[in-house]
Amino acid sequence: MRIIDWYILKKFLSTFVFVVLIVTSVVVTIDVTERNDKFIEHALGLEGILTYYLAYIPYIVNLTMPILIFIASVFITARMAGHTEIIAILASGISFRRMMRPYFVGAIIIGLGSFYLNGWVIPDANKVRIDFQYKYFDNSNNKVERNLHFKVAPNSYAFIETFNAPSQSGTRFTLETIEGTQLKEKLSARRIEWDTTDNSWRLIGWQLRTIDGMLETVTEGREMDTTINLSPDDFSSLYGVQETLTNPELNKYIEVLQERGDDGISIYTTEKYVRFMSPFASIILTFLGLVVSAKKRRGGAGLQIAIGFALAFLYVIFFMFAKAIAEANSMPPLLAIWIPNIFFGGVTVFMYFTLPR
Repeated sequence: MRIIDWYILKKFLSTFVFVVLIVTSVVVTIDVTERNDKFIEHALGLEGILTYYLAYIPYIVNLTMPILIFIASVFITARMAGHTEIIAILASGISFRRMMRPYFVGAIIIGLGSFYLNGWVIPDANKVRIDFQYKYFDNSNNKVERNLHFKVAPNSYAFIETFNAPSQSGTRFTLETIEGTQLKEKLSARRIEWDTTDNSWRLIGWQLRTIDGMLETVTEGREMDTTINLSPDDFSSLYGVQETLTNPELNKYIEVLQERGDDGISIYTTEKYVRFMSPFASIILTFLGLVVSAKKRRGGAGLQIAIGFALAFLYVIFFMFAKAIAEANSMPPLLAIWIPNIFFGGVTVFMYFTLPR
C-alpha cells in the first residue's frame, strides 16, 4: 500500500473509534439517568453497575454499527474534501476508484471484527445483560414464566400455564397430538417436574385421553416418568434468547427447532442471517458515505455530515422493518434481511455514477 493508503486507512479507523466512543458515551449517560432509580432501589453497588454496563456497551455498539461506520466515513471524507486533500489526491494521478481502496480495507477490518464480536463475544455479554435486566429492571425476580406454547414435533404441541425456572417445575401441563384438524391424543398433568438424574420429566396427577374416531379412552395415574422433546431451558424466558447464542449454539438450536418442526424458527434463522449480512453492510455504508461526502461544498462539512446522519438513520429504520418482516416469516428471512443492503447498494452505485466529484 502507498503512503496515501495508510494515511486514509489510519484516519478512517481512528475516526471510527472516536465516533464509537462519543456515541457510546452519550447512550450510556442517558441509560444511567433512566436506570438510576432502579440502581438505588436494588442497592446495586459500583461492581454490579459496572458488570451491567460492560455487557451493555458491546450490545449498543453492535446495534448502532451501521450508523457509526457511515458517520465515520462521511466525517473523514468531508473533512478531507473541505481541506482540498481529495483534489490534491486526484490531481496527483490517483483515480477516485483507486482512492476507495483504503476505505474498502478499513470496512473489511471493521466488518470482520464485528462478525467475530457478534458471533462469539457479544452473545456471552448479552447473557449477562438480559439476565440483569430480567432480574432488576423487569420486576421478574421469581422467574416464573406463564402461558408458554411449544411445537415439540410435527404433530405435537405442548402448553404449560406456569413454569418456575429455579425449581424446574411447572403447573397445568398439556401435550396434544393433532393430525390434520383432528385431536388424536391429549396428555395433561396437574404438575410437571424435571428429573436431573435421568434427564426426563415426571408428570404428577396425569391424565391421557386417546381418541379414535368416536371412541375415546381415558387413562389416569398419580405419577409417570416420560421423555419429551423439551428441556427446562426451553421453558425459560424466550425474550432475546437468540441474541445470547453464539454462532455454534445458534446453529445447534436451529437444528433442534427443525427437528421439532417449530413454527418460531424464523426468529433464529433471521438472527443467523443478520450476523452474516453485517460485514457486507459495513462495506456498502462505507462507500455510500464516501460518495455522498467526496465533493467540497461551501460552508464546510456540516451539510454533508447532516446528510450522513439522515441516511444512516434511514438505513437503521429500513433494517428494523426488514428484520420484523423476516421474524414474522412474511417473506423468506434471507431475502428480507438482504433488502436494505440491496437497496442501499443500488443507491451507492447510482450515486457513484451520477454525482460529480
